[in-house]
Amino acid sequence: MNYISHPLIRPESLEERQYQFSIALRSQDGNTMVVLPTGLGKTAVAMISAAARIKNTGGRFLMMAPTKPLVDQHLKSFEKYFIDPEDEAFSGFALFTGETKTSERKRLWREKRFIFATPQIIKNDIIAGRYSLRDVSLLVVDECHRAVGNYAYVFIAQEYMKTAGKPLILAMTASPGSKEEKVAEVCSNLNIEIIETRSEDDPDVRPYIHQRDLKYVDVPLPPGLKGVTDKLKTILQSRLDTLKKMGFVVPKAERLTMKALNGLKGQINASLRTNTGNAYQAMSIQAELMKIRHAITLGESQGSTVLKNYLFKLLSEGTSPSGTKAGKRLAADPLFGEIVDEISSWEAEIHPKPEMTADLVERQLEEFPESRIIIFANFRDSVSLLEEYLKGRRIDCRKFIGQSSRDSEKGLSQKKQIETLTGFRNGEFRVLIATSVGEEGLDVPSTDLVIFYEAVPSEIRSIQRKGRTGRHGSGSIIVLVTKGTSDETYRYVSQNREKTMKTGIAGLASATPATSLSRAADAGFSKSEPAEDTRPAGKGQTAIDSFIQEGPAIVADDRETSSRVLELLHNKGASITIERLEYGDYAIGDRILVERKTTKDFADTLIERDLLGQVKRMSEMSLKPVVIIEGKDLYMQRNINPNAIRGALAAMSVGMGITILQTEDAEDTAEMLYVLAGREENEYGPRKTPHFHKTYKSEKESLEYIVSSFPSLGPKSARDLLDHFGSIQNIMNANIKDLKAVQGIGEKTARSVFELSRKKYR
Repeated sequence: MNYISHPLIRPESLEERQYQFSIALRSQDGNTMVVLPTGLGKTAVAMISAAARIKNTGGRFLMMAPTKPLVDQHLKSFEKYFIDPEDEAFSGFALFTGETKTSERKRLWREKRFIFATPQIIKNDIIAGRYSLRDVSLLVVDECHRAVGNYAYVFIAQEYMKTAGKPLILAMTASPGSKEEKVAEVCSNLNIEIIETRSEDDPDVRPYIHQRDLKYVDVPLPPGLKGVTDKLKTILQSRLDTLKKMGFVVPKAERLTMKALNGLKGQINASLRTNTGNAYQAMSIQAELMKIRHAITLGESQGSTVLKNYLFKLLSEGTSPSGTKAGKRLAADPLFGEIVDEISSWEAEIHPKPEMTADLVERQLEEFPESRIIIFANFRDSVSLLEEYLKGRRIDCRKFIGQSSRDSEKGLSQKKQIETLTGFRNGEFRVLIATSVGEEGLDVPSTDLVIFYEAVPSEIRSIQRKGRTGRHGSGSIIVLVTKGTSDETYRYVSQNREKTMKTGIAGLASATPATSLSRAADAGFSKSEPAEDTRPAGKGQTAIDSFIQEGPAIVADDRETSSRVLELLHNKGASITIERLEYGDYAIGDRILVERKTTKDFADTLIERDLLGQVKRMSEMSLKPVVIIEGKDLYMQRNINPNAIRGALAAMSVGMGITILQTEDAEDTAEMLYVLAGREENEYGPRKTPHFHKTYKSEKESLEYIVSSFPSLGPKSARDLLDHFGSIQNIMNANIKDLKAVQGIGEKTARSVFELSRKKYR
């Protein structure tokens, strides 16, 4: 076996594959998208690219991936195969995720050369001015098909190309999508100039392809489930008939896809603008259609237990006083009542999929006891059902789900996700049951079998799931398909889209020119012994404070980082601080708190949560409370009487003294916030401490509040003074020398407190 020879890659550690070598060196010519089948070493391409780039250019390496387990995997690969070119400026490897403290990230960025991170963290840090991408010489974007819409990759790539001294992007994916416009959007967002692609049929790739057997298994739909889903389809058809009588163009029931439902919503929104009398009722019926369609999908593809749980949830919502009209109408439907009565008698799972899955797993483990098996299911309820079912058959298994908690079920923390994957790799258990969070990039050696609990219509998700096997040896893929249901439709949709994607990518990519020996030598690669280690001199690091922009200061709540508003404010030059705000979404100066609501969120909060209570608490915290309502058609959101919205607006503006501002979109909101911050700063000076009017709950908070109101003091200094002197009176009576005796209180601050407390009011 031949190995890559380079001063930055450990000797005899990384197998030399010509296609990886050619792609990596081609990527040095410009921003490159690499489309490579799963299991063919995209991480190795990134290593070779990094070695060439850092030897020639120096600088910093930043690699991003969507999830912490995947980021952690890349970090461990680099630590295993890569030799860090140490120098005085920075060296070493670092992991940036949501669990890494802000202060720690700032320190690590100064000290480390190789950074591996989730994109949202990098985006937040850039916006907050914690560091800059100016000395990053190679930015690697893994699973780059995500670089669409408002995903963090888009902002980071644009910021990188704008600020870096010598930018170069390497974007990697196994499945960019079947639609040309989607691929074009990714390329545009990442400033891609070159597309490098290989398929399993290419001669330089074929020797490394392991056999993967793909088998579709037909699953019969039991009579009990079929009877219930047929009744649900009857309800579905009755709602479609009602909309048709109202004058809307409706699809056939069997073609009621999400795309069709969104098209129907578009028709209803258009009628809302013309004040059509039945438009609000139509919107409610469309919401009902969403629920019924989802129930049918669960019954056909997931089974009776998952369907039963969902229908009971709908019944509970429909009988609750705070339930929506759609939920109440469905719960009151006599046919829905019959369905609920029928499913109430189901004591055990009647769909054959769980038993078939357990049989497949047992058969595999009996024949190959060292196997690793991954089962993919679309819904968490199905994952939990399968975990319980397999454990009941004495099959050791674990579930692998996302971090967010839903209803009563807690998600897996990033730490627990990594522990679970590590245990799976090490053979502590043989079966992993995962939702879509396990689809992307995770490298688990010896995964011999992948089971799709249901077919998926997305070609990207299908390719990602299949790619979990056949990475280091032969493997099998089994897809369970319930006959006569959406499972069958999704199977064929996915197959067709995969074929379209391969054809489209092949057409986009140009032939890769042969890499000359001289060019490879320039990058530090050798066919013989490793060359002398000529470690590049580092560029050094500018002071962190220099990255904070000079525009007006705005404090943003950390839960606002997913909106485009912060990106737009950053692009305008605002100086942004990100922290957790107890009230409001944005704080401006010492007086203004801003609550931002989209028109949909405004309506949702008015109906489902305590909108007036929320903004009232914010108004009590601020001298100048502001509510920004973003978007159009405020009076057309949900099925709300316009006077209810007018009443809420009147209560906020007249009753609470809140300024209400209307903006068209995120860009308009950013402009409004920028103007507010600019005016406030020009009139009252830059923000010093967040000192808003507030009704405090304790005497301790009240004392801290009073002391921190001195212009030169913040909350921490106020607490230190109170700890030292014991009371406000003692602080006021202290001389400058006594004040300076408190840690953190300097001459200037002590003099300010002393003189201001003795100043006569005129």
